[in-house]
Amino acid sequence: MTEKGRAIDVLLVEDDPGDELITREAFEHNKINNTLHVARDGAEGLDFLYRRGRFADAPRPDLVLLDLNLPKYDGRELLRRIKSDPDLKHIPVVVLTTSSAEEDIVRSYQLHANAYVTKPVDLDQFMNAVRQIDEFFVQVVRLPQT
Repeated sequence: MTEKGRAIDVLLVEDDPGDELITREAFEHNKINNTLHVARDGAEGLDFLYRRGRFADAPRPDLVLLDLNLPKYDGRELLRRIKSDPDLKHIPVVVLTTSSAEEDIVRSYQLHANAYVTKPVDLDQFMNAVRQIDEFFVQVVRLPQT
């Protein structure tokens, strides 16, 4: 919840059903009241952001959690598109991925990712990482009211 008590809309762009489930469980376990929307590949992520097709009535997300290794459009391409679009670039994007490769970290920040988090393999650590992302982006920083 934001300081004004408004729950935010979080878009998770994730193709791994297991990671999606763990993220949902982390939201529930940590009693995160924000709404989690899921796009299962890069094309769905773009459709959600641009409110196309079945996402025509989608809310504009306040935060994007983005996996890098996605089918159709990978996370790097999605990140590039978000941060180069004047209507989307203000949305914070947290890269949440299994890759700890230095080139992925550097490239993500070059593409203006707001944070880069390597997914912990341990379930408790993963849940803690999601909680910390929520605490930081929802309770600590101020997000634009879109």
